[in-house]
Amino acid sequence: MTTVKDSKLEVEGVASLPSKEITVAHHDRAVWEERETYGPPGFRGIFTSHFVALCAAFTAMGGLLFGYDQGVVSVILVMPQFLDRFPQVSETASGAGFKKGLLTAMIELGAFIGALNQGWIADKISRKYSIVVAVVIFTVGSALQTGAVDYAMLVVARLIGGLAIGMLSMVAPVYIAEISPPEIRGALLVLEEFSIVLGIVVAFWITYGTQYIGSEWAWRLPFLLQIIPGLVLGVGIVFLPFSPRWLASKGRDQDALQSLGKLRQLPTSDRRVQQEWYEIRSEAAFHKEVNTERHPRLQDGRKSSRAKLEVFSWIDCFKRGCWRRTHVGIGLMFFQQFVGINALIYYSPTLFETMGLDHSMQLIMSGVLNITQLVGVSTSIWTMDRFGRRPLLLVGSLLMFISHFIIAVLVGKFSNDWPSHRPEGWASVAFLLFYMLSFGASWGPVPWAMPSEIFPSSLRAKGVALSTCSNWLNNFIIGLITPPLVQNTGFGAYTFFAVFCLLSLVWTFFFVPETNGRTLEQMDHVFKDISSEAEEARRRRIESEIINGQTEAAIVA
Repeated sequence: MTTVKDSKLEVEGVASLPSKEITVAHHDRAVWEERETYGPPGFRGIFTSHFVALCAAFTAMGGLLFGYDQGVVSVILVMPQFLDRFPQVSETASGAGFKKGLLTAMIELGAFIGALNQGWIADKISRKYSIVVAVVIFTVGSALQTGAVDYAMLVVARLIGGLAIGMLSMVAPVYIAEISPPEIRGALLVLEEFSIVLGIVVAFWITYGTQYIGSEWAWRLPFLLQIIPGLVLGVGIVFLPFSPRWLASKGRDQDALQSLGKLRQLPTSDRRVQQEWYEIRSEAAFHKEVNTERHPRLQDGRKSSRAKLEVFSWIDCFKRGCWRRTHVGIGLMFFQQFVGINALIYYSPTLFETMGLDHSMQLIMSGVLNITQLVGVSTSIWTMDRFGRRPLLLVGSLLMFISHFIIAVLVGKFSNDWPSHRPEGWASVAFLLFYMLSFGASWGPVPWAMPSEIFPSSLRAKGVALSTCSNWLNNFIIGLITPPLVQNTGFGAYTFFAVFCLLSLVWTFFFVPETNGRTLEQMDHVFKDISSEAEEARRRRIESEIINGQTEAAIVA
């Protein structure tokens, strides 16, 4: 542990202070075990760090747009008013399945491209300004969807909207992670998944209401309404502080300090603020030096060198010092899709229909499913920092396996005649709701939270971009295989996903470390990426140089 005691620290814009002990953690234990934090860990700490919580909640509106856009289509696609305008996707049209699937695929293709590109955009122009770019694209896409007059225009509009959704789904968690204190970072990152599911719920009930409008505004109005929160996010984000970690990565150390002070609502001379600032600068300087050593011929500042560095930084995500984190980030998003959430959502209308529920009641039950998931996500605002990420994933995998297994047995035995087996049908519905609750409390929020925590500052945007792309790619694959899997194998589909639930449990146990309570700067130790004494010595040297530079500034003054 590097420590500095009994010095007077003074830097530009910071009043001199008798520093107590400033420490840098060279371990993977939670920070509250050895130092004073900004407040109590977990849910209670949100009320102590209220400003950063408000910033995180506002940024999570990106998730709201994502969820709303996903949810609005599920009801619109079956509206008679929509099918009158776009008969190509009606059940009776030739090739309707492909054309309906293409509308969904355009969102996922756009999101994949958007998430991938947001990696370098967020590094180049900052996290918050990249959100503004995404909102502009989202507004254009929403306007085109609202005014769509033919199928081709709607497909292009969905692709443009998908670009923005992918960008927002990647950068919002990164910004939240980089501004949050470690003791409440989990609770604040949950707000992203909470907003996604809330967006789905809001979209569902808005479209459930607008379906009774007799004109095309039944489907145009829901598309139009999503522009409003987008514009609020795009304008409001400009007034939020820059990420202090992004500022430090650009060498803007004083701006990083001022941003930290504003986020923590404390004077910049506060020892906890100084501590965090010191750690951020040390980690940024360490990885910058490693990057310079790794690519010595590309440091001349020329455009061609910068372009090559950009390419090599993506490759660096798969090299020593980062590949374990890339594996965890991509793996979390893979299993989030392959634990079968979409299979149950896909089969649920069929289950409700065969149980004798009318169309209106089927829609209401689908809305209840989404609300159940929202309740599950809400619990993780408390449990994420109370119990940690690993326990949530492990318990969630087990509970989802149980749900899939029981549903598979019930579907296998009774799906040929549900009306004669109503109790068993309602038991399937009960375990469907239990699954949604379990997923919402575990594999819903954690995979959106962890990737933004685990990568080093120099590769964080690109690492999260790769993880998010994994989500969209696997979402696309699941969308392709789930309908034929359910139709052709029946209960076999749930056996298939039950196996993946067990695999997710085993994979998590062996590969996913605990990040609860650790600073972003501790992740090298969490992932055991300090592989030699030489690297550890280099890190300590950089830490000493930074703190000695502060001390010398105070002496000169």
